[in-house]
Amino acid sequence: MERKSKRMMLVLLLLLFMFATTFQECFSDSSQPPIKRRSTQSTAARRFGSTAVFPLTGNVYPLGYYSVSLKIGNPPKIYELDIDTGSDLTWVQCDAPCKGCTKPRASLYNPSNNVILCKDPLCSAVHLPANVQCETPNDQCDYEVEYADHGSSLGVLVTDHFPLRLTNGSLLGPRLAFGCGYDQSNPGPNPPPPTAGVLGLGNGKASIMSQLNGLGLTRNVLGHCLSGRGGGFLFLGDDLVPSSGMVWTPMSHNSLEKHYSSGPAELLHGGKATGVKGLQVIFDSGSSYTYFNFQAYKTTLDMLKKDLKGEPLKDTRDDRTLPICWKGPKPVKTISDVKDYFKPLQLSFSKAKNVQLELSPEAYLIVTKQGNVCLGILNGTEVGLGDYNIIGDISLQDKMVIYNNEKQQIGWVSTNCNRLPNVDRDYNDGIWQPYKADFGILEEHYSTASKINKPTGRRSEL
Repeated sequence: MERKSKRMMLVLLLLLFMFATTFQECFSDSSQPPIKRRSTQSTAARRFGSTAVFPLTGNVYPLGYYSVSLKIGNPPKIYELDIDTGSDLTWVQCDAPCKGCTKPRASLYNPSNNVILCKDPLCSAVHLPANVQCETPNDQCDYEVEYADHGSSLGVLVTDHFPLRLTNGSLLGPRLAFGCGYDQSNPGPNPPPPTAGVLGLGNGKASIMSQLNGLGLTRNVLGHCLSGRGGGFLFLGDDLVPSSGMVWTPMSHNSLEKHYSSGPAELLHGGKATGVKGLQVIFDSGSSYTYFNFQAYKTTLDMLKKDLKGEPLKDTRDDRTLPICWKGPKPVKTISDVKDYFKPLQLSFSKAKNVQLELSPEAYLIVTKQGNVCLGILNGTEVGLGDYNIIGDISLQDKMVIYNNEKQQIGWVSTNCNRLPNVDRDYNDGIWQPYKADFGILEEHYSTASKINKPTGRRSEL
């Protein structure tokens, strides 16, 4: 007993030392320049410590989104955020006079004299590629972000603590910038997710991932694993990147610098060429479904209808869940009931040899509550996406998808996304110590909320 007590006391002392060190290094202002890298290996290890892993909730249908619960503030408060690799700005519904508020009062973010000023470099990063417009450098930094579905968020940029537990055991609370949004718009036919905001995971400088990397806390790598059964996990850092089995394709460098884009890709149907080539592809976890441009969409639909000739599945307009649905002689329960009627699709990336993204029937079909099967690939040209093609959640399920911003690569591998990885067991020589997703470590209190001023004019689109 005495030996056990001494061992526990030693562990507590070590934890207190680690906490004091990380508190001093990480609770700095988000605009502080990154720590300069030294040549010694120990310094490099300190600079990029480890990985943050988060469990996910949600599904493609019927919810239509995957979300993560993050703690923000001091003391920390939980916010459920829609994960979005298609945008870089994180925002939370602000406790201010608002339009289109997304959550009840209890789930609003309360600012506390922590507004970012217009002269801050992060303010310029949020407005890229446009130039930030300020009357004076000490104005608050207003933002407006508009999404592909024409939804939008308008608010002010703030900074606050994000309590994190890393896989190496470190407890951190870095100050990160995000949006305090007070005017949200959702003109689409479907209601917005009942979340408190959006976790922007794009590759812009204002993203949470870029900020953590700039502070020297994680590698500029992120990944997600969306389960077809619902849930999954998200990670920031490179500890969970498999050493083998992944296939990689280069990221594209174009005007979509805040998205993860790859291409050009050729569309195959059942492994055979369709004649559709040169597709620019965006990987977007903020989109429930996959969108093809008009040519790719029409070709896909024609091929699927050809396969269904003489089969028991028939077109139905009684089900309005998605534009194209089929009805069987009896209600469909799972995709397995009908997958023999559909061939897999493939996207073959020409910049990477023999690299294909396989879209099995499970990756482009859903079974509705009415017992029908619907096509989860939509016409992107109809909704204003132009010639771009979005790979949404339906096609990302049951794959570990990794965005390596350091090597400028996107990779994936089919895997089991139904359990949160046990980091100690899976990555630390088989030592069993269950990983706990407990991110709250701070107990300090802020002062009362500061006043947020609404901007007089609309900012430029992002």
